[in-house]
Amino acid sequence: MSRSATDIDAKRSTYIGLIAGSTVVFMGLVGIGVGLNERMLIDPILSLGYLFVLTVPFVAGFVAANEVVLEGMEEPEKGSRDLLAGGIAGLAGGLVVGLFLVVLNRFDLSEWMPRWGDQLLDLFSFRQGVGLGIVISLVVGAVLGAFGGGIHVLKPEAKRLLTIVGVSVLTLAILEAVVDDFLGEIGLKSLARLLYASGGGLAFVPALIVVAIATALALGFKGKGTELKNQYDAMDEGEQKKYNTYMMFATIATAIILPIFLGKIVNELLANIGLFVLLALGLNIVVGRAGILDIGYVAFFAVGAYAMAVLTTPEAPWRLNDTFANTAFSWLPVLPWLVALPIVVVLTGFVGLLIGTPVIRMRGDYLAIVTLGFGEIIRLLFLSDWLSPTLGGSQGIRNIPGVDIGIAEVNGTDPRAVFWLVAVFVALAIYISHQLETSRIGRAWMAIREDEPVAEAMGINTVTTKLFAFVTGAVLASFSGAIFAAKVGSTFPNSFLLLVSIIILVVVIVGGMGNIPGVIVGAVVLIGILGGPKQPGLLAEFSEFKLLIYGALLVFMMLKRPEGLIPNAARTRELHLEEALQDAWLKGEKPGSDDDEAVATA
Repeated sequence: MSRSATDIDAKRSTYIGLIAGSTVVFMGLVGIGVGLNERMLIDPILSLGYLFVLTVPFVAGFVAANEVVLEGMEEPEKGSRDLLAGGIAGLAGGLVVGLFLVVLNRFDLSEWMPRWGDQLLDLFSFRQGVGLGIVISLVVGAVLGAFGGGIHVLKPEAKRLLTIVGVSVLTLAILEAVVDDFLGEIGLKSLARLLYASGGGLAFVPALIVVAIATALALGFKGKGTELKNQYDAMDEGEQKKYNTYMMFATIATAIILPIFLGKIVNELLANIGLFVLLALGLNIVVGRAGILDIGYVAFFAVGAYAMAVLTTPEAPWRLNDTFANTAFSWLPVLPWLVALPIVVVLTGFVGLLIGTPVIRMRGDYLAIVTLGFGEIIRLLFLSDWLSPTLGGSQGIRNIPGVDIGIAEVNGTDPRAVFWLVAVFVALAIYISHQLETSRIGRAWMAIREDEPVAEAMGINTVTTKLFAFVTGAVLASFSGAIFAAKVGSTFPNSFLLLVSIIILVVVIVGGMGNIPGVIVGAVVLIGILGGPKQPGLLAEFSEFKLLIYGALLVFMMLKRPEGLIPNAARTRELHLEEALQDAWLKGEKPGSDDDEAVATA
């Protein structure tokens, strides 16, 4: 169906553009633009701050030109109409930024808005003054908006090529620390100096070379991914299992070999990611499989860390306190980490049982609030004067030894060894999670998550099953806590804030609840790039804005992709069941027909 270029909803495009312009202004006022502008991505043309600012009108143009084609309707022909719709959205956004430049120049509101000032004016005016800056904002907004709308006009092959090239260049620019660290370890530091500018960022000429290489590879391997997928789908079950086994061993070999060629910075980052993967795998069982919204999950992490600290350090407060040393605890020796680990696991599992028992019959908001309360109770107990002689109170427990494995001691001074240790426990956690998910208990968890009253009516003991999920999640969290104590060498109550629970929950939601690969990808993307509550990521510049970005990302995922980046099939069916049934109704299908299976997998 062909249409004229003027057959557009100008009001909708303008509305989207105004929202985009307001978003850019908001980003400037909270400091995202100026705060990230010092980090160069492609020297000297693109900084991280401008990447955020310029991406907004592009996305606005893409959204403005996007049309929802209802079932049974013919998809309209793409063309100049999409360019115009995107251009209008970008122009409206540029107008908002231009008006903000006038206000920014005429009024001084820095007393109420700390980010208000000359730096913000220079950012939005492209350092060209107010008058010319307004013109540039309008032109740049319109061009980027039209380009965003024009994406719909491109053929799938062209979209794929642009995506590969853009992702390749930005990935190499963002991973500057990783690449520099890697090349330095293998003796190619000079190559890193050629790739990156002295002030940071990918140099312009190497960026062009990367574009050429990415283009050549994209064209050379065109269709290979689909071909490999089709070959995998054509395999029988035995061949697929054999292929999966090979891939598993390849992943294990990579995890063993790759850290050897990485420096301390990257290995430290990988170790932090691994700790959060452990925590996320445990919470994935509780929330993603059993459907128990636990916001106080950090309590199990804290219990694991403190239990390991108390059992392994000779300088635990209760050992130095004469009252305790001469009475109840005098018989307990200082234990090696490997000997103390089973005790820590049992103790944390018992705490999980203790916390889970009174709250397990609650549902929804009540369950979330009560688990949040228990999480804070645990932290405040560690902080209290009552347990201070035993756990150190606000002073924490210091001088915790590392993990003695016989030939060496693994501690925070050797991030590579810590990563290998974390990788072993991540592999163990993945194995436990997978075995449980494919077992009868895993199916019971899924039934409870989907409809607890029905599951109970079918004979599932919902109380015992949910308690088992709580205990399993607590045990996996204890692994992370035990390693964390040995890695850091100290434990403090402020290391186990509510924020840790929230970030772990965000990792699970963004990655894909109920799906092990999704949880791992969520941890790699969020913790690897943004960092944890107190752990830096690849982009340390985000440290001031990470919570804002976490919140915005969580809202976006809930609205647009609630199943996560790598969704679980059953979870996707639950979330989109209504849409699938509506599609079936439009196609004239009836419940009980042969097409029900297709509807269920939609």
